[in-house]
Amino acid sequence: MSSDKLICEIFKSSRKDELYLYVDKRQGLAEVPEPLLEHFGTPLPVTTMLLTADKRLARAEASEVMAQIAEKGFYLQMPPAKEAYLLDLYRTPTQSRY
Repeated sequence: MSSDKLICEIFKSSRKDELYLYVDKRQGLAEVPEPLLEHFGTPLPVTTMLLTADKRLARAEASEVMAQIAEKGFYLQMPPAKEAYLLDLYRTPTQSRY
């Protein structure tokens, strides 16, 4: 397969919401360091897709994902940062009208 295309397998973490691991389908999880897998928990398969540099992904640049997989053997997508104002809203007690 040429370097401008990659069949990518995506796993979600069994321990942390919105934590994803992207790997080359041909190599699977073999290149992922053991300490990372211990932190990640059981990798739960999400999907397999054909990645190209111009593919649109929700929270990552496909070209960066492909580069990281080529360099390190995996790409780790961290959960999105929580907006400070949302945390403040969560902490603020609500008042009942009744």
